[in-house]
Amino acid sequence: MSFFQAIRPIQWSKNLLVFASLLFSFQFNQYIFLKSFYGFISFCFISSAIYLFNDLRDISKDKMHPIKRYRPIASGKISKTLAKNASLIFGLISLKIAQLISFQFFFIILLYVFIQIAYCIRLKREPILDIFCIASGFLLRAIAGLVATELRFSPWFILTIGLLALFLAVEKRKAELLYYKKTLILTRDILRSYSLPLLLRYESLLVSSTFISYSLWAAGPSLNGASSSWMLVTLPFVLMGLFRYQFISDPEISEIRKYNGKSITTENPELILIHDKAIRLVVFLWLISVLIVGIIFY
Repeated sequence: MSFFQAIRPIQWSKNLLVFASLLFSFQFNQYIFLKSFYGFISFCFISSAIYLFNDLRDISKDKMHPIKRYRPIASGKISKTLAKNASLIFGLISLKIAQLISFQFFFIILLYVFIQIAYCIRLKREPILDIFCIASGFLLRAIAGLVATELRFSPWFILTIGLLALFLAVEKRKAELLYYKKTLILTRDILRSYSLPLLLRYESLLVSSTFISYSLWAAGPSLNGASSSWMLVTLPFVLMGLFRYQFISDPEISEIRKYNGKSITTENPELILIHDKAIRLVVFLWLISVLIVGIIFY
């Protein structure tokens, strides 16, 4: 059980972005699905390898931390040798799968590894760069999905994913900063470099840019080259999702929101998707509307 906690399978939900190109191409054939699925598996292995690497590197600091000391590696529930071997094996499996998909996909996995290791070693202590590193992980997953399936490249699609990823990264830092101000427990040194007004300005810029970019992408051709403006009917659900996420992240509202007795913040977007019924409903309605539009009009 401790080993599974260390590889953080709940974080694999982020790797579903690899399927984004499959969804928006509206080409639901076996070849494209299998390519996307193999890409998803590759990212699951490499992301777990990076988590183990990061926890091994930070083991001394984590042991002194009031929260992180309970992590499996820091607490000694799994040995450093097991963690090192697992990280290496997971990384090699991921690279082998990536190599079988295509050279381009293999290159993206290598780029992902380079950025994540740079983040673990140095960039997580550099303001602004840390946010872009977090966002790059989401963006590379989406690009990898395009590369794996060999679908049409859409600049607006990539821009939308990138802006949304930056928005989620800013919300993550905002939640961590609010927790620090409330408890005086510093979970990351980088939080001293940010202020709440600054992050709120970033948030305002990114939420507007994300919605505009999605609107322009929805009005253009899909990833299979077909053109139709019917995707614009999905805009209300995108706007509701952005509004809801900001609602959850609001410092005054987040104080009173509990999920099964536990406070869940935008520090962990994957938990928001699991626990918040409104977010799940909006995502479901958006997904259904995308599928209906794709089946009928593309």
